[in-house]
Amino acid sequence: MKPDFSKNSSRQKPSNTPGAKPYDRRQASGILQILGSLSVLGSAFFFYLATAVIRWSRAEVVIESSYFVFARFLLGFFVICLVMAARRKGPRVRRLDLLVGRTLFNCIAVYCFYQAVALTSLAEGNILNMTYPVFLALFSWILLRHQRDFTAISMVAVAFAGIWLILSPGRLDLQIESLWGLASGICAAFAIIYLNVSRLHHDSDTILFYMFGLGTIIVYALFFRDIFVPDARQFYYLGLCSAFGVGGQYLLTLGFKYVTAVEGGILSSTRILLAAVLGPVVAADQALSPAGWVGALLIFTANVVLTARKFRQPELLKL
Repeated sequence: MKPDFSKNSSRQKPSNTPGAKPYDRRQASGILQILGSLSVLGSAFFFYLATAVIRWSRAEVVIESSYFVFARFLLGFFVICLVMAARRKGPRVRRLDLLVGRTLFNCIAVYCFYQAVALTSLAEGNILNMTYPVFLALFSWILLRHQRDFTAISMVAVAFAGIWLILSPGRLDLQIESLWGLASGICAAFAIIYLNVSRLHHDSDTILFYMFGLGTIIVYALFFRDIFVPDARQFYYLGLCSAFGVGGQYLLTLGFKYVTAVEGGILSSTRILLAAVLGPVVAADQALSPAGWVGALLIFTANVVLTARKFRQPELLKL
């Protein structure tokens, strides 16, 4: 559910070349810039709808979160195979450890995300999943000395205040189900770290090929008891959720070709606001409390500030 910046412009050096120049938005026409912005916004909406399908399905069928994850990765693998076949190219592996690391953390992040949505609410699951920029900043602050500044730690503190307001407003206890959403944000941050380094060595298609292909195998190996031949109604929900998830991934990849990383990161964070507003309408969830709204806005603000700061500084972690 995260941006892949590995192809920004055909006029640039490929992003797998160290020292590649950052994307200059002026290279794209006004129409392409608008298309890019709409694509990133559309990806946020698609990712949200993928989780809404999980909630809709509960009224009619019994499907475990692991099966939704498996279906999403399987469909993604078929799509990337068709794309690579059309381009007459295959995966080009230079650092298998990075591809495996990216795949493992992405699998865990998506599974925890879907579990959070199934066990809590659409709003809580999506908002906590979108804390990954905060954990990314926290890990960078710990590992990279040049990123230990007041702004970073202040925004992390603001975001954690928002997380607490989402999880336990007005009480000292914490529901164990809420930890799924938090875990998805933490694992997604590690997946992004691996993605950033993988981009130095691999093109987008190779990364997606391994993420979807190896991810399908891992999920099946761990949850094969939850996977079965679906009936027509189950197939409908599995296919719809997977189509929104994979469609969101490709819209995000397309959008980041024509917008800057800062703009794309901020537009992606609008899923926080979508989740806060649409939960009662889309899934008949209980509306966020005033404390929950404050928490959502605090996390959104921290994401915006950290995204803008991130792309003004060296960011890559050498693994």
